[in-house]
Amino acid sequence: MRECLECGEKIIGRSDKKFCSDMCRNAYNNKLNSDSNNFVRNVNNTLRKNRRILEEACKDDKAKISKASLLREGFDFGFFTNTRTTQKGSTYYFVYEYGYLALENDLFLVVKDRKP
Repeated sequence: MRECLECGEKIIGRSDKKFCSDMCRNAYNNKLNSDSNNFVRNVNNTLRKNRRILEEACKDDKAKISKASLLREGFDFGFFTNTRTTQKGSTYYFVYEYGYLALENDLFLVVKDRKP
């Protein structure tokens, strides 16, 4: 007899069935994927926090904010979704639709991309 991969109960039904119930199948797959899910969840949480901070700083289409203010709010400069380089060679770092550009004196220009 075949046994459920999760609970060890005997399996009744199709010959290729691996679990005795949907509950066991879900529990098995949740355990199997929990490490990668935690990593992805943590990255997404950091990106959402960065986006919220930039959104609050940029009430209009653009604003200037100090690096100290961003760090105080908990902004993590290591997490962004994409970059764009201007024709002049300046690089904007984007967190979804909000981008930031390093200026002089530890200031940052925050912009909102109007493209959907």
